[in-house]
Amino acid sequence: MEEKLKLHAIVELFGHARISGEVTEQNVAGSAFVRVDVPETEKQPSFTRPFNPQAIYAINPVTEEVMLHAANQIEAKPIEAYDARKMLDRLLELKENND
Repeated sequence: MEEKLKLHAIVELFGHARISGEVTEQNVAGSAFVRVDVPETEKQPSFTRPFNPQAIYAINPVTEEVMLHAANQIEAKPIEAYDARKMLDRLLELKENND
């Protein structure tokens, strides 16, 4: 029987980004992804982010205490909902500056 991945870790992503949380495997649309459940910290609520394994440089297993400390220090943010109004305002501002 194959053992499922479940550990506390600091995950290093390509592009020099890091994220810290509980790492598990998750199937998304028929493909295996690495799921990182980031805990609530002093500065943000908890959230979950799935990553394609090809976007990961390293998974560093750590204790729960180290993971919690790293999550607080890294301050990773959840993906924000797409805000079309802000983008439209920014595009109009750029257009006005270029005219």
